[in-house]
Amino acid sequence: MSSMISGLSSGLDTATIVNQLMQLEAAPQTRLKSRVSSEQSIVTTLQTLNTKVATLRSKAEALAKPAAWTPVTATSSGTGVSVTAGSTASPTSLNVTVTSVARAHQLGFGEAHALTDVVTGASTKVVLDRFDGTPVTLETGDGKLSSLVAAINNPANATGLQASTVKVADGSYKLLVTSAATGAAQDFTLTTEAGGALLGGATVVAGADARLDLGTGITATSTTNTFTDLLPGVTVTLADSTTVGTTSRLSLTRDSAKVSAAVKDLVDGLNGVLTSIDDQSKYDSSTKKAGPLMGEAVARSLRNDLLQSVYDDTGASLADLGITVNRQGTLDFDATKFAEKYAADPTGVAARFTSTADGFAARVGDVAKSGSDPISGTLTAALTGRRSNITTMQSSIDAWDDRLALRRTALEKQFTALETAMNQMQSQSNWLAGQLGSLSSGG
Repeated sequence: MSSMISGLSSGLDTATIVNQLMQLEAAPQTRLKSRVSSEQSIVTTLQTLNTKVATLRSKAEALAKPAAWTPVTATSSGTGVSVTAGSTASPTSLNVTVTSVARAHQLGFGEAHALTDVVTGASTKVVLDRFDGTPVTLETGDGKLSSLVAAINNPANATGLQASTVKVADGSYKLLVTSAATGAAQDFTLTTEAGGALLGGATVVAGADARLDLGTGITATSTTNTFTDLLPGVTVTLADSTTVGTTSRLSLTRDSAKVSAAVKDLVDGLNGVLTSIDDQSKYDSSTKKAGPLMGEAVARSLRNDLLQSVYDDTGASLADLGITVNRQGTLDFDATKFAEKYAADPTGVAARFTSTADGFAARVGDVAKSGSDPISGTLTAALTGRRSNITTMQSSIDAWDDRLALRRTALEKQFTALETAMNQMQSQSNWLAGQLGSLSSGG
């Protein structure tokens, strides 16, 4: 920045004059900065709106799927018997009696030894005759009890068993081996390599399948305590402690409240978008300012399309289902009327929402997608355009900084030259006045 002599000879505050002139010079840049601020406000508002529309799309697409219209609540009356219902479950009820719970196959060996005792007989190997009918020879390394346990539990040996030592006295342990999985088919034996009894032989707790008697001549079995898809979409699980003989009433009822809540959530989400567009498009008479979305055609078009989604291709509304358009241009939801209609005709009501019938939820989802799609959405395009404008204007603002810096330098030089010239003229004037004064006194 150049130095400037301010008012040395002229008495003028030339520094202030230059600043005022620069304010005039910077007026176009100031207007650009104001436009950038306005554009950034619109971008922020559009981003918020886009997020709300994307959320609305997710809700609508979920409710447009037939699975959303078949929720079933499952209950069980028996202790230790639980039931869950998936999307394919249908309302029904049945009684089940537990005749067996699933159990792992288990061997408890009779002889007690120290962990360092050799227990595998003449060799360091044992033979595992597994539930799949394939004998496997296990190398323990040194035949010690601790090494036998390690060999059985080694993942590389893939025995399908879990071995442990039970302390029965100080320094004395017995071997306990259990199948990792439950079921009657999990039986196994462990012998020495020569085929003799290992550790004096074992007491067997045989593995068992879980069984349910449905009381109609039908018995269901499972290798585990979980009966997956006992009925379509229905899973029954027994606790390990369930008492054999327990009878439970399994009830599956249609969950109308869950459907009604999902419909209300969709209506609330749609109203949230409509209200947001309205609030951001208003003119505030007290502040004399328009909302950032006033004049934004994309937002107006989106609002209109969302509201029109209430009507199908024939122009029929959803008023009979409790969904109506109010005076404010948003939706009202009558949960009682909807529940009555859904209870009377669940399939028919579902068809008016799902994608297979071009229903309400499907229409809302399509409109929301057209607005919020990250590639082709109208809001996405509007945001891209606004951001591009901001980038262009910011480049112009930066260019103005350079031009204004040059202009300030030029003005400062001009006023400095003016002050210098006036100072020289003043000096000459004073010299001439002195000369004239001396001539007058000499005469």
